[in-house]
Amino acid sequence: MGTGILVLCEHDDRGFKKTGFELLGKASELAAAIGGDVTAAVIGRAGGAELGAHGAATALSASGADFASYSTGAWARALQAIVAAADPAVVLAPASSRAKDFLPRLAARLGAGMVTEATDLRAEGGKVVARRPMYAGKAFADAHVASGLAIITVRPNSFPVGAGGGAAATEQAVSVALQDGDLAARVVDTEQAATSVADLTEAERIVSGGRSVKSKEQYDSLIRPLAASIGATPGASRACVDAGYAPHSHQVGQTGKVVNPSLYIACGISGAIQHLAGMRTSRIIVAVNTDPDAPIFQHATYGIVGDMFEVAPMLRQAFEQLEA
Repeated sequence: MGTGILVLCEHDDRGFKKTGFELLGKASELAAAIGGDVTAAVIGRAGGAELGAHGAATALSASGADFASYSTGAWARALQAIVAAADPAVVLAPASSRAKDFLPRLAARLGAGMVTEATDLRAEGGKVVARRPMYAGKAFADAHVASGLAIITVRPNSFPVGAGGGAAATEQAVSVALQDGDLAARVVDTEQAATSVADLTEAERIVSGGRSVKSKEQYDSLIRPLAASIGATPGASRACVDAGYAPHSHQVGQTGKVVNPSLYIACGISGAIQHLAGMRTSRIIVAVNTDPDAPIFQHATYGIVGDMFEVAPMLRQAFEQLEA
């Protein structure tokens, strides 16, 4: 059995994603208790020295044309090679769409135990114990891998990003021998959404609207400006999306995106279990609804019984005054 913790650090055109910094900081804390070093795994680009500022002693990278765009087989093979080079006891990764796709394949290939969608981690008895929500967030379970390599995915915004300031990580390139079928499918082009806000799954603040916004025009004039006033990402319930008021990329819930922000404002959302499954772990939930018996109020940190068409502009004005 290996030692230390390997952290998968994802990146995009703007650099490394915040989820990697969160996990490196937590990994440093855990490694101090279970032993070993913290190593960063980088796929699709070379380097990673800057990850040392957040706790990585070494950055192992698999780069080249075959890994520049995401491919399930190629990325699974790349991380397999990085795991072989690092020989960790634990692999931490963000609960992103990519990780959800290729990590189960890697776990099966390595015979590793896997825990998904963790919201907290702690060291206990020389192992990493993960706390994860179950039954749409109605209960939490503590899980650990009894023997062998442990692979754990963690929801974004579960841990704070440290101040940084550590020494640069030692960079090391890892050679990957791809096999037949690893590149059965190739990405030929990628179109990025024209937006300046964070993706829902990584957003620290979210403002969501329900079907009661009544139209796309009112979603655009009510929800989007309120979100913009606090630098939040706009979201929506499934009913709102199904009605055509918001795009599917905005959908939060069991059949949409699972989010874990510091602040979630729900406007005109009743709180059906399918929606709660996607946002129940939010740290602060603010609900605005005309129905005082709406289920969302049972889970809200703060509840406002009122018409969102009146409340949302008032909130927006107050937020803008705070920023002024």
